[in-house]
Amino acid sequence: MKVAILEDYQRAAPALECFAKLAAHQVEVFSDPLRKEDAIAARLAPFEAVVLIRERTRITASLLEKLPRLKLVVQTAKIGPHVDVAACKARGITVCDSTGSPVSTAELTWALMLAAARNLVSEVERARQGQWQGSVGFALAGKRLGLLGFGRIAQRVARYAAAFEMPVSVWGRESTLARAKEAGLEAIPSLPEFMAKCDVASVHLRLNAETRGLITYSHLYAMQPGSLFVNTSRAELVEPGALERALRSGRPGAAAIDVFENEPLFGDVPSLLKMPNVTATPHIGYVERGSYERYFGDAFDAVNAFAAGKPVRVVLG
Repeated sequence: MKVAILEDYQRAAPALECFAKLAAHQVEVFSDPLRKEDAIAARLAPFEAVVLIRERTRITASLLEKLPRLKLVVQTAKIGPHVDVAACKARGITVCDSTGSPVSTAELTWALMLAAARNLVSEVERARQGQWQGSVGFALAGKRLGLLGFGRIAQRVARYAAAFEMPVSVWGRESTLARAKEAGLEAIPSLPEFMAKCDVASVHLRLNAETRGLITYSHLYAMQPGSLFVNTSRAELVEPGALERALRSGRPGAAAIDVFENEPLFGDVPSLLKMPNVTATPHIGYVERGSYERYFGDAFDAVNAFAAGKPVRVVLG
């Protein structure tokens, strides 16, 4: 099959051990992002299969109409709303996804918390410039960590919190609260109460129609002036503009984020990133070699299985 791997910014796929799984196919790797549908259609016109890296490329019904040769869409990790599965099914295009690991994102979440708490970015820069101490940070020990959601990533973060002597509270739907209670953690059903009580609030929710814009300005402003808001999940879970507005109001006191409403950043730095109380990374939570071997390994297995007439991990919609 002719296979396209899209938006591999670092051209990481060819350097992975699992890339050898595609030896029987004609594979082309594209690193530059495209946003205009006509440009994406022109690029993908010759291909029968497309491998997507997370949510970097949107597969819409109108795009599919321009790709008569396309037979297979494979998503690294779990499928999301960026792929119109129903439209794919209607055109006879098979959609498959792959498994993922919570390790890399959980570790980055903790790294961002530490970096924000101790002002590491500014202090590293001061040292590079031959300057000495410029701020006073805070320790995580004794601070209450709030987890919005309690899936695999949040559960791992909760274990990190135990090592750092941080009490943990959890907010989510009824089943989420039940899992938190089973783990011996405090479950708080009220989101405003949860935000007001936690010194650090970390988001670990899936993005869907119900959760989009779930966290509002009033929720953020309910946090204390010395608190920290962390988001390594999805920017769209927060009401547009709410985080910057809340930070400028002084509640919460700081934010650490790995996700943005418009990705990737094309040179124009959002005003949020210019704020001194914001620590940010360019959506690297899952960008780690072990995660890539697993994501792409599963994806490439799906390509081979489809080519053999025995598709695996088919998304039914």
